[in-house]
Amino acid sequence: MSSQTSSHKPRVAVVFGGRSSEHGISVVTAGAVMRAIDREKYDVLPIGITTDGRWALTADDPERMAITDRQLPTVAALAESADGGVVLPVDPTNREIVYTEPGSVPKALGEVDVVFPVLHGPYGEDGTLQGLLELSGVPYVGSGVLASAVGQDKDYMKRVFTSFGLPVGPYEVIRPREWDNDPAAARKKIVDFAADHGWPLFVKPARAGSSIGITKVNDLAGLDEAVEEARRHDPKVIVEALLTGREIECGVLEFEDGPRASLPAEIPPVTAHDFYDFEAKYIDSADGIVPAPLTAEQTAEVQELAVAAFEAASCEGLVRADFFLQDNGEFVINEINTLPGFTPISMYPRMWQESGVSYPELIDRLLQAALTRSTGLR
Repeated sequence: MSSQTSSHKPRVAVVFGGRSSEHGISVVTAGAVMRAIDREKYDVLPIGITTDGRWALTADDPERMAITDRQLPTVAALAESADGGVVLPVDPTNREIVYTEPGSVPKALGEVDVVFPVLHGPYGEDGTLQGLLELSGVPYVGSGVLASAVGQDKDYMKRVFTSFGLPVGPYEVIRPREWDNDPAAARKKIVDFAADHGWPLFVKPARAGSSIGITKVNDLAGLDEAVEEARRHDPKVIVEALLTGREIECGVLEFEDGPRASLPAEIPPVTAHDFYDFEAKYIDSADGIVPAPLTAEQTAEVQELAVAAFEAASCEGLVRADFFLQDNGEFVINEINTLPGFTPISMYPRMWQESGVSYPELIDRLLQAALTRSTGLR
């Protein structure tokens, strides 16, 4: 860690963008986070990762990082150079960030005290970036390598939850080799699943988020197309049964005495969309109800389940846990997000706002927790 003196403000590298399908949402999230960081308390270094994986120095201009005319922003549009690159040394004794451009002398950008990774999806939220930061010895906000990987892979996430006795819905997984080598057998596997649990089914990329690549399939006729759509984002596909009931979300935040759950929220049915898809979430801004109109007993139960899911996956920092409250009154956990959205309409900060933790305080708490947590085995 660079020396902490009374005049030194911790330097936060906000890393965003990335190579996943959620690139644009990550940029929007970063803009919201950068607006909320207390500049009297922290210095900020924005670093964007382009869709082809280049680490770019970007302008500290959150206003350019919002959805405009239903279009998502990109790192390429924010980068200060079309070919310059930021280099983070994989050396725990050196936190000096270096910026290079072809034909120019490398420029030192100074040391970084903590990274706030607001990347969503593969190559950022899935443990890959966390592994790089562990090798570099740089503290960072959020879960470590294992929890990030588990939280990204819906297959193994559900296996972990099941092993801890948490309730999950029926699902089936189609691995890459199954569809590549014997699509007829893979198709039969899904059809047999539908025979047991009924149509419609939801066909999803196993390791993507923001409702990208998801198709609601009503019968066999649409199955192949749905699988191929999911495979455009991830060669591993998960198929889930339809769960009827209410969509409930709950935030978890790590405090000094351990993780606590926020007041839950409810995602009401969206009339303009077949389900709560990407467009409904981010473009058309479906409104969640905070706090969710639940009984005191239901609120306590979903809060307990959210913290249990946080602990089961060995998470750190923060998690948003998503549930279905079924018609029979039982909760089923759908998934967790180890780096949930922080856009102005995102449910995670809204739930904590209603729970007494303001947006700037939420960001500060996450940064302070990261600064006091060591890298490596812990």
